Amino acid sequence: MPAKIVMYATGTCPYCIRAESLLHSKGVSDFEKIRVDIEPSRRDEMMTRSGRRTVPQIFIGARHVGGCDDLFALDRTGELDRLLHGDNT
Repeated sequence: MPAKIVMYATGTCPYCIRAESLLHSKGVSDFEKIRVDIEPSRRDEMMTRSGRRTVPQIFIGARHVGGCDDLFALDRTGELDRLLHGDNT
């Protein structure tokens, strides 16, 4: 079963756009994108959940994977594919 993905983002952030492109290239078409530029109160939620202030902040299942660079690092090691398919071991 595919993992639920949540990404906190803004509409103009180039790192958010790159992270979203990577997810799309992996066949991910359905994920929750929370726009903190449209819903500023959600930024506090993002900071509480991630401990970080910058976007994007990406969660796959219950795991906080970090931002764009972190997502690409997971892809390079092959771990991203496992996470996307719900393998959290």
